Amino acid sequence: MSRAATPAIAALIAAKAPHEVLRYDHDPRSESYGEEAVAALAGDSLKPEQIFKTLVIASGSVLAVAVLPVPWKLSLKAAAAALGLSKVALADRAAAERATGYVLGGISPLGQRKRLPTVVDTSALSFDRVLCSAGKRGWDVAVEPQDLVRLTNAVTADIRAV
Repeated sequence: MSRAATPAIAALIAAKAPHEVLRYDHDPRSESYGEEAVAALAGDSLKPEQIFKTLVIASGSVLAVAVLPVPWKLSLKAAAAALGLSKVALADRAAAERATGYVLGGISPLGQRKRLPTVVDTSALSFDRVLCSAGKRGWDVAVEPQDLVRLTNAVTADIRAV
């Protein structure tokens, strides 16, 4: 077996979780990595709500991860409650990259350097597969939502801002 291209893909292979790597041309000038993925990957068989973004959040020095559909805004209050934290904010870029081992725009909830507490939006469970970053800009991976939750040891909750 050849070496996996990213730690996220290696984690899926090690867990024997069915997955499909989807690649698209990443524009280095893009500032919204999630929207770029939706524009490249959504179509007839894939809804924008099936493409998930990974946000690293912080409560003081505690980091955690929120995974939700790209088109949606994160409710920081709901994410904090789901993870048992009092209050959270988006983590700064350097802290997120250091903790996960990935660069911004390529942060995957899978195969992180340090396993962070994770919450996945419950909407994931309504699909047979969802996409999240495969650990590199321009790379996504399609997985069964139950595998995403299991492999990240996540809780599920409604973390969408209304």
